[in-house]
Amino acid sequence: MLSLSEKEIDLISTQLLKGMICFYQLDKKKIHYMPDDEDYYNYDLTEAEEDILDAIEEEPDNYAEFTQMEPAQEHQMMQDFIDQRVKERSLAEDLVGALTKPKANTAFKFLIEDSKYAQDWKEFRKSKYYDWIKEQVDSFNYTED
Repeated sequence: MLSLSEKEIDLISTQLLKGMICFYQLDKKKIHYMPDDEDYYNYDLTEAEEDILDAIEEEPDNYAEFTQMEPAQEHQMMQDFIDQRVKERSLAEDLVGALTKPKANTAFKFLIEDSKYAQDWKEFRKSKYYDWIKEQVDSFNYTED
């Protein structure tokens, strides 16, 4: 059964928010991370990263994989933040408008970082990623049973 400490959850969430993919090695209780190939398609893996992927391929049951939220989940998280935290109507309308644009994450980030809600957004997002990691742990444990 997989169980993570708050420190491990914090490390995984920090790496996921940076665009990494994480693997938890069960027997050594070690976290490995590398760029997610979907986000870094021109990135060449280091020899150490290739070794980790080889080890995962050889012994997949010894690793739990942690991934970023899907775009729809990210979008919902941004919408929830607007609904729950943003009090200024004009900013809320601008943020909702940003979510309808093709690069919604970039537009939202641009607006929120120049507002008084920047720190609140970082904390909200981190909290949601903690929950997301815990969901992935639950899913891993369920499939192990």
